[in-house]
Amino acid sequence: MSETTAAKRPPLPDFSAITTEELIAYRDAENRFRASAAARAITGEPDPGAAIDWQEIALPGRDLPVRVYRPAPTGEGEAAARTDLPLVVHVHGGGFVGTAVQCDWTSSHLAAQLPALVVSVEHRLLAPDSPLANAADDGWDVLRHVVRNAAQWGVDPARTAVFGESCGALIGALTAIRAREAGLELVAQVLVNPAVDVTETMYDYPSIAAYAYSPTPALPQLRLFRRLAVPPGTDARALSPLYADNVNGLAPALVVVPTHDAVADHGRRYAERLRAAGTPVQLSEYPGAKHAFLTMPGLEQQAEAARAEILAFLRAALAE
Repeated sequence: MSETTAAKRPPLPDFSAITTEELIAYRDAENRFRASAAARAITGEPDPGAAIDWQEIALPGRDLPVRVYRPAPTGEGEAAARTDLPLVVHVHGGGFVGTAVQCDWTSSHLAAQLPALVVSVEHRLLAPDSPLANAADDGWDVLRHVVRNAAQWGVDPARTAVFGESCGALIGALTAIRAREAGLELVAQVLVNPAVDVTETMYDYPSIAAYAYSPTPALPQLRLFRRLAVPPGTDARALSPLYADNVNGLAPALVVVPTHDAVADHGRRYAERLRAAGTPVQLSEYPGAKHAFLTMPGLEQQAEAARAEILAFLRAALAE
């Protein structure tokens, strides 16, 4: 994934009738914009205290790009690379569109100010030949790879958290469940505007009805998202954290919910389920904020407050 200096944002397609070719063209054009200098007016400037680069991780059967954020050395005493940083594995939102670059503002500030190593997963995007299971595997496999190679990455594996927005929060929640099943103890999970139900009940929530077409046409996008995520024959419950058999013993969670969001009730219901299971959870609502508000600090005033809350939550969780 390369960053461009100039790009124009494409118009929204008709998501209810989009063809595979149109989806790929839209995705590519939109991601070029999100990775462009022009987009910084919306997505925010990275923290200058973080060094950012792309790396490729060799995973089973594939090589996957990750965007890596490290606290930049501040003086002679920090000339050598840190070997004891906490680890935050991040997953961007979008599902069938999106790139880690759109989250530079938050990810770089976390890296610089925690400080921590933030590894953002450039997962396989949803497409007719790439269902949600692929993206979920990418999130889990990156976490497992970095933890298994902690010395190489310069991290303390005992201080590891997952963090994501929207579809990335769905992947993060699934990753937290898989980590518990594998005996990998996470210290925190941060789920921002999570979509955690991809079953047939995905749309059966008051917030879906309230915000289906306002402020954006969310419902057609969610219908396309589900068609791509769980093709016929897929066990949708296995990919829906809300319906996980067991949510006991998961990492403490911060669930961030913008209230003017079609999937706001997904986050609320998941927080309720975690709390009922005894998993520590903090539900934080941002009145009037829209779905992708954390990635749009240039447009959404509450993005700064949400980022500060996430920073404080992770700082406490990752403290030695």
